[in-house]
Amino acid sequence: MTTPAARRAAQRPAARPPGAGTRTARRRLLVLTLRLLVLAAAVGAWQLATDAANSPYFLPPSAIAPAMYHQWFAGPASHLWLTPDATANLLPSVGRMLAGWAIAAVAGIALGVAIGRLPLLADLVEPVVHFARAVPPPALVPVFLFVFNIGTPMEVAAIIFGVIWPVLVNSIDGARHVHPVHLETARAFRIPPVTRLARIILPGAAPKILAGLRLSLALALVMMVVSEFVGSTSGIGREMLADQSLFDVPGMWSVIVLLGLLGLLLNAAFGLVEQRVLLWQRTAGGSSR
Repeated sequence: MTTPAARRAAQRPAARPPGAGTRTARRRLLVLTLRLLVLAAAVGAWQLATDAANSPYFLPPSAIAPAMYHQWFAGPASHLWLTPDATANLLPSVGRMLAGWAIAAVAGIALGVAIGRLPLLADLVEPVVHFARAVPPPALVPVFLFVFNIGTPMEVAAIIFGVIWPVLVNSIDGARHVHPVHLETARAFRIPPVTRLARIILPGAAPKILAGLRLSLALALVMMVVSEFVGSTSGIGREMLADQSLFDVPGMWSVIVLLGLLGLLLNAAFGLVEQRVLLWQRTAGGSSR
């Protein structure tokens, strides 16, 4: 018969081998170095390709970087080193995008988990879900413009409609395929439904939910620009239209590069959050070996 102390010792994760932390740090440093080398190679190839093309519309990074700096990041210290153009266009766009994404995330997870766990609700609602998500979101921007008029509500509504579907579909799939043994155990111990949702269903569905959130974050950036093309008096998309009307080619390229950098930063930030949220999976996997 084992003692409680022995059982607790058996349940502890196995100790990490000596030097594991050093090897992990070296591997991360190697990956970071390789990423920087690939990025430098891509920028160099871009520079060589544009020099060879010698086109006034296909600009090299050496011409885009100064234009981008003066357009967005050469402001006074009182504006956090952002230009007035950036504070009037960049910050509002990011705020609208994050607001629409957050609303879509909450609504998509709540509806998706409900549909995934309630078969009757799934039978009734899923055809409507698949019909609505098949409609291209940019096609409904004029409808949102008619309903909400020009302004932030229209742009946020367009972003919500464009990004909710990856979250909703992945939440349905994740909640539907929670490990049945865990649910049966919870029922056997008469765990309340709210606790079952918080401790079993949501953690079990978390990997697929987070995958949907990552996809929706990229779509939110796209829908932000699309909505600002037709229904905004400010924003990154509006700035691109202004540069296009003035034939400001460096300005257009600076907006394109800015969108790419913004997407890169958002993806990196989400990756850090995802690692923290799913840390329990790696811990459980290590303790089960």
